[in-house]
Amino acid sequence: MSQQGDVMLYQTDDGGDVTVTGGVMAMDGGLGTTVYLSLFGGNEDDPGGSDAGSSWWANLSETDPVDWYRSETQHLLQALAATSENLRRVEDAVNRDLAWLVTEGVASTVSATAAIPQLNKIHIAVSVVARGLATDFAFIENWKASV
Repeated sequence: MSQQGDVMLYQTDDGGDVTVTGGVMAMDGGLGTTVYLSLFGGNEDDPGGSDAGSSWWANLSETDPVDWYRSETQHLLQALAATSENLRRVEDAVNRDLAWLVTEGVASTVSATAAIPQLNKIHIAVSVVARGLATDFAFIENWKASV
């Protein structure tokens, strides 16, 4: 059996997971895993930016910053209070975490919106236009900040 693409990651209440059926890993031929890892990959204590001091351990040997996992989104969800005011900060972080898709020519546009559907949860909606085709992704994540 030939498998192509990326291992398909999906979100659960305690992080990402994979599906294995009959000993075969489910694969994703689209941008789903890429978007997921851009938002929730790496070290949640890493605020992004130019300081790599809290960076995910595997980034230390990666020479091209485009290939680093440095999710500002993931960091903010454990660092900021779950308020409507902070939704804009999270949306901005999502757009920054995914900006590399446009910079590297993978997509022509990326946009994100965020909402609070219930206590300590955030709904992040992402739209990616690649090769003229819009693909939408939705993530419900725990807002982990205890501030």
